[in-house]
Amino acid sequence: MQPGFAETVRTFAKIGLLSFGGPAGQIATMHRILVDEKKWLDEERFLHALNFCMLLPGPEAQQLATYAGWLLHRVKGGLAAGILFVAPGFVVMMALAAFYVGFRDLTVVQGLFAGLKPAVLAVVVEACLRIGKRGLKRPGHRAVALLSFVAIFLFGLPFPLIVAAAGLYGFASTTAEGQQALVDRPGVGRSLPTILLWSALWLAPVGLALAWGQGAFGAVGLFFAKMAVVTFGGAYSVLAYVAQQAVEVHGWLTPPEMLDGLGLAETTPGPLILVNQFVGFLAGFRDPGPLNPWAGGVLAASLTVWVTFVPSFLWIFAGAPHVERMRGNARLAAALSAITAAVFGVILNLSLWFALHVAFTKVGAWGVGPINLPLPDPATAQPVAIALGAAAMVGLLRFKWGMVPVLAGSAVIGALLY
Repeated sequence: MQPGFAETVRTFAKIGLLSFGGPAGQIATMHRILVDEKKWLDEERFLHALNFCMLLPGPEAQQLATYAGWLLHRVKGGLAAGILFVAPGFVVMMALAAFYVGFRDLTVVQGLFAGLKPAVLAVVVEACLRIGKRGLKRPGHRAVALLSFVAIFLFGLPFPLIVAAAGLYGFASTTAEGQQALVDRPGVGRSLPTILLWSALWLAPVGLALAWGQGAFGAVGLFFAKMAVVTFGGAYSVLAYVAQQAVEVHGWLTPPEMLDGLGLAETTPGPLILVNQFVGFLAGFRDPGPLNPWAGGVLAASLTVWVTFVPSFLWIFAGAPHVERMRGNARLAAALSAITAAVFGVILNLSLWFALHVAFTKVGAWGVGPINLPLPDPATAQPVAIALGAAAMVGLLRFKWGMVPVLAGSAVIGALLY
């Protein structure tokens, strides 16, 4: 069923407001709403889009939202979906960064979001069960999923390497016999205007900031524009480098402040990479040039978000027409199906990581040789969070409660307890 544009906008606004729990939670939320509830996309189309987005640099969940919007209403749908996915988190993070600079006490807000996290974990587990049941029907795919999980969970292998290996396996395991011919294949020339337009939109503010040459704005724009094209495998793959550069090289904030920003980003709606916005706010606040510090913070944070997320529109609008035509190619379809299985293993790893950090406040590591395992400290177990997560899971899986009531109820309990 093709929805109207107004209904699409309302739905993606809802998705943006509910996009908690990092990429695993956000993908789970989109799958539940777009595939199960609205039935706007079937399972194959959703996973096909997800496979492509997992290969791109940048926030894969926002790119998936953009791709889904593009499938429904082309460019205007992609713009609406991508912007609405980020907008709630952008507004919340801007307010929290300003509040942090002014007061440093976010207890009530942290309590609200602490209550949300266990419920988000239940949503993630439910999505893993649904996607696994539908997307891992062949023994080969189940083996790929298991090997991918082991590779990233036990050995910490790079995410792009795992995905590439899965794609090669799928491609090599399928013959070209009987595959559908690709017709009207778009050439690079058709995508060139899109590439030029979005590249200009992406980098123009950075050029203006560098030309102005005052305050931290040029350095902030240039640094985060570089980060936007190297964040393969999600935010966690690059956050350590961002923290090191922002703290030690640029001096925009201190190590405890970086940890506070990461904690805020983990518990607010939107991609985890919004921690960059927190860093940008503090950088602009402390080095605003001729501007008022508060104006400098808002401007630098806005510039950071712009250069971080605009490339996602470039990748999707330039690449989606090509990727959609690949659906008729048997070998490419097999490669993407294998990538689906690998992505399931990666999401399972993210879900387990998320579960450990919900249930325990301190998670260390234990390693021997190439094996490296997360090791929670039993003394830091959070019985309330564990109980909330279990209750939310029973509500969703056993009693089929709606996602919004479960999230809202858990958030209220968390706020009252804090």
